[in-house]
Amino acid sequence: MSEAKKKYISVGIDDFGKLITGEYYFVDKSLLIKELLDSRAAVTLVPRPRRFGKTLNMSMIQCFFEKTDQTKSRRPLFNGLKIEQYSDCMEHQGKYPVIWLTFKDVKMDTWGPCYEKICKLIGVEFSRHFDNIKSVLSEFELQRVEAIISGTATQALYEDSLLDLSIYLERAHNAKVIVIIDEYDAPIHAAYLKGYYQEVIGFMRGFLGAGLKGNNALNFSIMTGILRVAKESIFSGINHLEVRTLLQQDYSDKFGFLESEVIAMLDFFGLDNKLDDVRRWYDGYQSGKHKVYNPWSIINLVKNRGEYQAYWVNTSDNALIKDLLKRCTPEMKEDLEVLITGGKVTKPIQENIIMLDIEKNDEVLWNFLVFSGYLTFENYRLVVDTNYAELLIPNVEVGTTYKTSFRAWFAEGSGMRNYTRMIDSLVAGEMEPFQDHFMKFTRETLSTFDIRGDEPERFYHALVLGMFGSLMQTHDIRSNRESGYGRYDVMLIPKDRSKPGIIIEFKKARPKESLKTASQNALKQVEERQYETELRALGLKKILKLGISFKGKESLVLVG
Repeated sequence: MSEAKKKYISVGIDDFGKLITGEYYFVDKSLLIKELLDSRAAVTLVPRPRRFGKTLNMSMIQCFFEKTDQTKSRRPLFNGLKIEQYSDCMEHQGKYPVIWLTFKDVKMDTWGPCYEKICKLIGVEFSRHFDNIKSVLSEFELQRVEAIISGTATQALYEDSLLDLSIYLERAHNAKVIVIIDEYDAPIHAAYLKGYYQEVIGFMRGFLGAGLKGNNALNFSIMTGILRVAKESIFSGINHLEVRTLLQQDYSDKFGFLESEVIAMLDFFGLDNKLDDVRRWYDGYQSGKHKVYNPWSIINLVKNRGEYQAYWVNTSDNALIKDLLKRCTPEMKEDLEVLITGGKVTKPIQENIIMLDIEKNDEVLWNFLVFSGYLTFENYRLVVDTNYAELLIPNVEVGTTYKTSFRAWFAEGSGMRNYTRMIDSLVAGEMEPFQDHFMKFTRETLSTFDIRGDEPERFYHALVLGMFGSLMQTHDIRSNRESGYGRYDVMLIPKDRSKPGIIIEFKKARPKESLKTASQNALKQVEERQYETELRALGLKKILKLGISFKGKESLVLVG
C-alpha cells in the first residue's frame, strides 16, 4: 500500500459525489469536461462497452455543471482534480439546469413494464426539479407536470416530456439546459431479445427527437450507450448529432483505464508486481490511438487482492451474445476459430447498427461484437470507400466468454453430459466408446441446430469450436477449412506428448454416397496429404486418424 492517504476501492459505485466524499480511489477523468466544452457540439453520443465508466462519467458531468442551492455547492468535489487547472472551464461549474436520465436498468421482458419504468424515470426527474419549476408553470402546464409525476400522462405527453422539462427549466433558471442521457440503448437491447423492438424504437424516436431536435432551450446534450443505433431508427432529423465511438480520437482516453492509470492504481494498492498478467487478462481494447483496460475488471481485481477472474463477462446476462453466436453462419464460425486461437480476421467496419439486421448479416454481427467489447480492432483504415480493420479477441478475460458460449450450445437436455463423455474418450484414445458416444451425441444434438439442411456443416463447426473451449488447457487445436462439401481438417496436438495426437476429417456425404464411403474418403485424404507428418515432427508416437461422415442426423466414425 502506498504511503499516501488511505483510499477505499469501490465496486459498483457510479455516483461521482459519493465516490469523492467517501474517499474512494478515483481515476481522474475530469478533463472529459474540458473536452466536452471545447467540442461545442450540440448533441454528442459516446458509445462504449458496458462497465467502461460511462455512468460515473455522466454523474461527474452532472455534478460539475448543475446549478444547486448555494448551501449544497458541488465545487469542492473538484478540488485537486485535473479540470481545476483550467479557469475558463471552472467558470461553468454550477451554472446550468441539468436533466439527468439513466436507462441502464430498463431491461424488461415485455413492452408494458418497460414503458412503465421509462415513464417512472421521467416522472422522478420531473419531481426532482418540481420545486424549482412550479412557480413558472401555467395552470395547464402544472396539470401536465403532475400527470407525468403521477404516472397518468398519455404516451404523447411522455414523448414530449424531455422538450417540456427543458423549456420549464430554462424559464425557471434563465439559463439553457444540459441534457445527460446515460445508457440510452439499454431498453433497445432488451427489446430486441424479448420481441418488442418496434415499440421501444417508436417511443425513443419521439422522445429523443422532440427533446434534442429544434429544442431552443437546449445548451448541449451528451448521451452514452453501447451502440450507435442507426440514425434512421432513432436519431432521424437530429442533424447536429456527433458520434464518438471507439474508432475516433475524441474522448478516446476518457472511458476505460490507460496503462499509466492502471500502473498507478496497482502501485497504490501494492499489486505492482502483477502488471504482465494484468495486461494479458484485461488489456487490449483499442480506443482511438490508445489501448485501454476495462475499468470494471481492474477495480474488481484490486478489490480481490490480485485474483484473476473473468469479472466483466460475469457481470450480466450474456444471453444475446450466446444466442447470436449460435445462429451465425458457417463462414463466421470459421473466422471465430481463427480468433479463438489468437488470430485476426479482416472485416469492414460500420458504426451504425440496425439491431434487426444482426441475425441476417454477418457484417453487422462483427460490428456488434466490436462495439460491445467482445472483440477489438487494429489497423483501422479506409480502402476506396469502405473502412476495414483487423478484429481480434482483446484479452484472456473476453476469450473465456467464447469458450463458455460454445460449451453451452451442448448443454441442452443430455447433450452436455454426452459431449463430455465423448471428448473424454477421444483424448484418451478410446475409440470404441468414442464412436458410440459420438453417433449418439450427433443424433440427439443436431436437432437443436435449426438450420434447414445445413445441419451437419454447422454442427461440426460448432463441435470444433466446442473443442477449442474445452481442450485448450490440454491440447493445441488446429483447424483448416477445405473446399467442397463442407470438409474440415482438425488436428488435436496434446501438450503432454505421451498422449495420442488426433487427426479428424469431416465429410458431408453426397446425395448418393453412403456414410461408409464418405468416411473412407476422409481417411484416404488424411493419408494422401500426409497430415501426420506434423505430429511425427513434434515427437508424437501415437497418432489416431478419424474419418467422420454425416448425412442428415446420422453419422459414422471410422478409425484409420
